[in-house]
Amino acid sequence: MSVWDDLVGQDRVVEQLIAAARGARALLGRGPGGDASAMTHAWLFTGPPGSGRSTAARAFAAALQCTSPDGELGGPPGCGYCDGCHTALVGSHADVESVRTDVLSIGVKETRELVRRASMSPAGGRWQVIILEDADRLTEGAANVLLKAVEEPAPRTVWLLCAPSVEDTLPTIRSRCRLLTLRQPGIDAVADMLMRRDGIEPEPAAFAARAAQGHIGRARRLATDERARARREEVLRLPLRVDDLGACLAGAQRLVDAAAEDAKQAAEEGDAKETEELRAALGASAGIGGRMPRGTAGAMKELEDRQKRRATRTQRDSLDLALTDLAGFYRDVLAVQFGSAGAVASADSAGVAQVASASTPEATLRRIEAILACRRALARNVTPLLAVEAMMTALRAG
Repeated sequence: MSVWDDLVGQDRVVEQLIAAARGARALLGRGPGGDASAMTHAWLFTGPPGSGRSTAARAFAAALQCTSPDGELGGPPGCGYCDGCHTALVGSHADVESVRTDVLSIGVKETRELVRRASMSPAGGRWQVIILEDADRLTEGAANVLLKAVEEPAPRTVWLLCAPSVEDTLPTIRSRCRLLTLRQPGIDAVADMLMRRDGIEPEPAAFAARAAQGHIGRARRLATDERARARREEVLRLPLRVDDLGACLAGAQRLVDAAAEDAKQAAEEGDAKETEELRAALGASAGIGGRMPRGTAGAMKELEDRQKRRATRTQRDSLDLALTDLAGFYRDVLAVQFGSAGAVASADSAGVAQVASASTPEATLRRIEAILACRRALARNVTPLLAVEAMMTALRAG
């Protein structure tokens, strides 16, 4: 058991990170055999969704904080069982700050707080590690704030930035980071991880890994969440229901309503508790709806705005997941049309065959492009229903 066990199919990246952690120990004079040049103060983890960018960053942070006695004898960093590794992985280490936004962007205010944290000396005498899981969501102003901190790093501070690709970060930031590119893990490797780590039976593990096309997080959800499987199957039935314009518009409405329901459910689970905790912290009168002290309206309004932004992102992420499943369906259709039926990931192979026989590869490619265009429109904040209706109409036209 080590901190690297959850990095599926990333052997080359693990080797680089272990070498860097050895170099970090050498810089601190805490172990022999490390090459100090393998370590640097800023790293950029890139890779497709589900490849494990954040997992790699957390594992590296744990290895930098590893306190195993074997380390001083030259053993590999990241034992997984010492206090340093454990607290870094679960998020309670005093010198490891992990940031992941649940809204659409990371602003200047939050980034300045990170930079302030990064300027502090590590409490444990090793490294102050800042993990920014959504570096691609920095606003322009926030990215400029971060740039200065990366250009002039504090001693013993390490920045670990995560983004889908190098193009998702400012050129001036990525030029000051050491790049690590993760690849999409193989389906067999993901299935093995589900069986080994989550206790999933071989058949559902293989199905989930294949359906998720190597996306680790989605594979785990499909393997463990019946609601996620039902939602996916509902999405995969849409291509069989685009016979007329009315059916297209109705399908678009169902997709958007389902995403809105996901956002509503997430809000019901977290917003009420979050609001009551803030009210209590601000000194509200006892009881639900108790009177708030003067001067606290601004804090409550800020929380409400954040919850609205979070609901917007939840809805967008849910829609994007549905569109990814839909694109996967047409990928299967294309595979059948080119004679590769064995590559089909959808459980509804009959539906795939039906659509494949009723259209041409050229039409399938146009449909995939319509789905990708919808995703781009949603990223530009186009009204979800309009974007999805346009996509559904294009799926009908083929």
